[in-house]
Amino acid sequence: MFVRTERLFLRPGWPEDVDELVEAISDEAVQRNLGVGELPRSTRAMRDYLSRPRDPRLPHFFMYLRAPGGPKLVGGIGLGRIEDEVELGYWIAPAHRGRGFAREAVRAVLAQARSLGHRRVVASQFADNPATRDVLEETGFSDSGNERERFSEGRGVPVRARIYVANLTDRPFLHAVGSLSSAPFASANG
Repeated sequence: MFVRTERLFLRPGWPEDVDELVEAISDEAVQRNLGVGELPRSTRAMRDYLSRPRDPRLPHFFMYLRAPGGPKLVGGIGLGRIEDEVELGYWIAPAHRGRGFAREAVRAVLAQARSLGHRRVVASQFADNPATRDVLEETGFSDSGNERERFSEGRGVPVRARIYVANLTDRPFLHAVGSLSSAPFASANG
């Protein structure tokens, strides 16, 4: 599955991406804010990660900037399961933060989640990462008022995380991602 947005191409990782992915994911600033298990930091672990079968209803993408000099890795984004919920997670390489790529990718993946039949998606935000809160609120998530403790591999300790919810059938969500018929992306199975 692939998703194209105004500036990004979201796609699965390929074997030729391994070195670039390991370098980007090994950055401590990336690992520190992951609300899921540690992402692979070795070539072998990354190859294993990329070769794992994926649930087609829970896609994982790497974000590439469509640039004149060739694609540039921006980050990663995907859907997973936490308990009985579908959870969105993403990371942005430090060199690409503050440019709206997270918002663009989150909107596209939420629209994709809706087209895959998901009605609700949750996301976590660590208190010391207000940028994530801003991205979530600007892309149709609402603060649930709940928190859960998440073990952060990058920090090596449990961390309290605020839980945000996107109800994918609500009007506020549809407004946040735009009309699905005119959303700035196209997708194809691959």
